[in-house]
Amino acid sequence: MTINCKGNLIDLSTPKIMGILNVTPDSFYDGGSYKNEIEIVAQVEKMIAEGATFIDVGAYSSKPGAEFVSEDEELNRILPVIDLLLNKFPDVLLSIDTFRSEVAKQAIYKGAALINDISAGLLGEKMLETVAQLQVPYIMMHMKGTPQTMQSLAIYDDVVKEVMFYFSERINAARKLGINDLIVDPGFGFAKTLEDNYEIMQKLEFFSILELPILVGISRKSMIYKLLENEPQDALNGTTVLNTIALQKGAQILRVHDVKEAQECIKIYTQLK
Repeated sequence: MTINCKGNLIDLSTPKIMGILNVTPDSFYDGGSYKNEIEIVAQVEKMIAEGATFIDVGAYSSKPGAEFVSEDEELNRILPVIDLLLNKFPDVLLSIDTFRSEVAKQAIYKGAALINDISAGLLGEKMLETVAQLQVPYIMMHMKGTPQTMQSLAIYDDVVKEVMFYFSERINAARKLGINDLIVDPGFGFAKTLEDNYEIMQKLEFFSILELPILVGISRKSMIYKLLENEPQDALNGTTVLNTIALQKGAQILRVHDVKEAQECIKIYTQLK
């Protein structure tokens, strides 16, 4: 299973790591941590050295109840970071965490490699059409509503069945427009209760029926620290446990804050496999 990033085929038969870079003041774990060019470059250099294949840059926090950010503000935050990183690391594969088609378009024109959309095209006008024109890999995540409303919509009769149906519809819409490289993300923590999250993890292998790469992003999320009754900064051990389980159940990409530890999970999993 491969995806085409800027003319290079990325082989996902060995799982890959997507390192998280939030350039926002309010992300749940690392909001405001990278406030200047030196800190941003140092963090990305560290993630690359530790084994990240992709760097996911986000300029709009999608945590539950996150503040609204205008399109202009999102562009003003993210475009200079793309310039900075590609100047320092010309070969880095940047993923852009956005649901807005204009942000996606300008980011790809700047040299980013793929788009990571929390709404699978349902929040951003013409996002699917834009990705089809750009012909870049597209990560589509499951979510209901918006970051501001999603937790009030965590109501399901059968969460796995409903998420699967959502993906079948969104994949069909993307394929009709000619999007070739698709990745699915079940959206842990997005419009889901703690019990919903663990049911999806328990049945993650069911998503292999879609015959697409599966991205899992559970790094330091509330499904870990609320269960363990601690805080995000104490949730690395729980993150490692769930990343290992996700790999065993078919995840091809781990989206994480802690690259070194995720790389160790992959190394051990690969050896066992």
